[in-house]
Amino acid sequence: MSGHSKWSSIKHKKAAKDARRGKLFTKLIKEITVSARMGGGDIGANPRLRTAVMTARQHSMPTENIERAIKKGTGELAGVTYDEVVYEAYGPGGVAMLVQTLTDNRNRTVAELRSIIQKHGGNLGESGCVAWMFQKRGLVTVERANVDEDRVMEVALEAGAEDVREAGDLLEVLSAPEGFETVKAALEKAGVALGSAEVTMVPQSTVEITGKSAEQMVRLLEVLDDHDDVQNVSSNMDIAAEELERLSA
Repeated sequence: MSGHSKWSSIKHKKAAKDARRGKLFTKLIKEITVSARMGGGDIGANPRLRTAVMTARQHSMPTENIERAIKKGTGELAGVTYDEVVYEAYGPGGVAMLVQTLTDNRNRTVAELRSIIQKHGGNLGESGCVAWMFQKRGLVTVERANVDEDRVMEVALEAGAEDVREAGDLLEVLSAPEGFETVKAALEKAGVALGSAEVTMVPQSTVEITGKSAEQMVRLLEVLDDHDDVQNVSSNMDIAAEELERLSA
């Protein structure tokens, strides 16, 4: 799973210093709004909303923006209604992809995604074609350099993590979705610097790609991440860490 995890870590670093903060805020506001609509506006009783708000705060979103998004979700304020749609696709080299979107116009979104994916050497698939390859999991990555790996494992497992494993220059900490926040908080309390932290669709197996396919795949991920309707992309790509760093520089 090293490719998926390494890309998550790279995205996290880019978001932290993203000059186009408005685009990031738009995606976070959508997630907060939909989370509140589906599970209510009480952060204490709505784990998905709690995670969305925590992420927004980590990226310095103003409190009034967060509160406004929650109220739009609960109907206290008027707002756009977004549908949550997951598209399945194959990327370059046969990489399986799940593209999670929040959209107010399904026809527009599917047409744009089909065009983007085809331009980068892939194709949009039918429902069910790749979803079976993924499981919903909490995923925290930790860069192995300058950390006590035994300590990371001890803290994570005591907090309820299902597994801690090596993935190149990263440690992957996996948990059940409902245990994600507890594991993340325990690692942060222990002073562990996190590379990325998210509830995501984790691939059960990977496809190794190099060369042109790897370059196309990274470009495709970058374009999809930049799309207004795309919230998250999961894939089962496996690209060598050094090559992934070079291609995403």
